[in-house]
Amino acid sequence: MTADTGDSEGDLLQAARQFSFGGRMDASDAGPIFVRGSGSEVEDINGKRYLDFNSGQMCAWLGHNHPAIVKAVGEACERLIHAHSSYYNDQEIRLAERLGRLLPEPLRKSLFLQSGADANEAAINIARKYTGGFEVASPHISFHGMSDTTRALTFAGWHRGYGPPQPGLMAMLAPYCYRCPIALKPDSCGLACLDASFELIDAQTTSRPAAVLTEPIFSAGGVIEPPPGWLPELKARCRERGMLLILDEEQTGLGKTGDTFAFEQEGVVPDILTLAKHFGGGITLSAVSTSAEIEEQVVEDEFIVTHSHSNDPLACAAGRATLDVLEGEGLANVARRLSARLKSKLQALGERFEIIGDVRGRGLLLGIELVRDRETKEPATTEGRAIAQRCLEHGLIFSLRREGSVLRFVPPASTTDDQIEEAAAILEEAIAEVCR
Repeated sequence: MTADTGDSEGDLLQAARQFSFGGRMDASDAGPIFVRGSGSEVEDINGKRYLDFNSGQMCAWLGHNHPAIVKAVGEACERLIHAHSSYYNDQEIRLAERLGRLLPEPLRKSLFLQSGADANEAAINIARKYTGGFEVASPHISFHGMSDTTRALTFAGWHRGYGPPQPGLMAMLAPYCYRCPIALKPDSCGLACLDASFELIDAQTTSRPAAVLTEPIFSAGGVIEPPPGWLPELKARCRERGMLLILDEEQTGLGKTGDTFAFEQEGVVPDILTLAKHFGGGITLSAVSTSAEIEEQVVEDEFIVTHSHSNDPLACAAGRATLDVLEGEGLANVARRLSARLKSKLQALGERFEIIGDVRGRGLLLGIELVRDRETKEPATTEGRAIAQRCLEHGLIFSLRREGSVLRFVPPASTTDDQIEEAAAILEEAIAEVCR
């Protein structure tokens, strides 16, 4: 029994089956049921401890219940939780200024919404207003959200059976070098996937194309990092056609990949940037940032985006606290240090187990791809699901992607070296059990 409610896990699961709506990504109706968290650990209703190497829904990357977020939210609750979104509030202005000074030129103007899908929807509409175009393309392993428009551009999955998407949304070939969609080698392909993609885009556009929306590292698509040169060349191709480049850094930004923003590694500044996930330190918050020139033109053209909780002071206070932690605790450096340790553990497992075909990722966004044969690269989907279940039973949480063949690890920045050792030991034993 739990001291909080007096209900047992069985009682709550029964209530969930009666009253809680399903349809959750990677859902299980068999538990666990979480009741509290701190740092890199969460605890279920039975008091069992888990290492959370998915950072919740990747939104607790600072660490669960980070003291700076708890303090900021508490102070906001005493001052102003919600404000009329037609007017400015002080927290919104201070967050916009703080983010604007953190971003590279010319990204200066920001608006704040609730979810990553909201932010990507707004970014798409800004691009359409600014360019006068309509078509938007995204790589075929992308994930951008679950609203109507973003689901239609989420080609990593979760979009079948919802009827025809709105016109003008199209897939392009992703730079998935481990499984090249056109069977070439990354050291000699000359970025042929971009050549093919833009031939298709040019052939399909019926008006002026508006934008390409992409992640700098494809997280939900399988932790896939494009080869060097892909992102700069993508921006050049967009510029040739008068298209904007929208970078969805909702799963990669704010320190997680070892830089403040993942695009910094190749010096590519997007026309529009979206942020979400751990931007609010666990509180729902997203951002769309662009240049003053783009903002001025679309506002003059009567661009409006607002929701009942846009720019809420409570969420914006949490966002300011997140940026304080990002810079004050040097989280990008923390990510690089912890990444070196965790990635070396994963690579050592790759040397031991033939089922591991590839170890990849950057910073604290890492993945291993499982295959039944390293030559044919047949995906080991059922094996991946079995490994994840065994890890969960032994207190390690991570997420499965590509139908179970990719194990994705996103441990919080609060993770210790000892916790990495513990997680690696649990994972090693689970792989060994399944491979036996």
